[in-house]
Amino acid sequence: MTINSDNMKSYIHVYTGNGKGKTTAALGLALRAVGAGKKVFFAQFVKGKIYSEVEAIKKFLPAITIKQYGLSCFIYNQPSEEDIKAAQNGLLEIQKIINSAEYDMLILDEANIALHYNLFSVKEFIEIIQSRPNNLEVIITGRYAHEEIIKIADLVSEIKEINHYYTKGVEARKGIEY
Repeated sequence: MTINSDNMKSYIHVYTGNGKGKTTAALGLALRAVGAGKKVFFAQFVKGKIYSEVEAIKKFLPAITIKQYGLSCFIYNQPSEEDIKAAQNGLLEIQKIINSAEYDMLILDEANIALHYNLFSVKEFIEIIQSRPNNLEVIITGRYAHEEIIKIADLVSEIKEINHYYTKGVEARKGIEY
């Protein structure tokens, strides 16, 4: 492995698949970036609850700005007009974040889900991502990564569920799943 200095090219990462750990992988990258003195913007699409990672970031990691562009969890239903508007407003804000050149890493958590539910268009999303400066690393998470997103990505990892305790009736646990 060759270690590069601060003037390195940035890449687009995608973490997708039906397994648990996509957001966790993005959080690990954010932690590593902060440890290297970088600033991170962590955008959560679809999610509106205060998950434990939101609390931890706000309490312990001031180099990470986290913002949610979701109202609640509509995954088991269809998105409402309010869900669509929240995601579209979030995408507009992401464009401003990219234009600001203030951050070194941009995490678009559950953006694949937002695209899957047509909360905004793939074309618009790709145009915004591709307008980024050369030093902005972009991480996109969520199931159902669109083939166009996979095409533009430099790194794609699929997290596959092999076994999960949900199938045995285990509810989401604070500090582990949320």
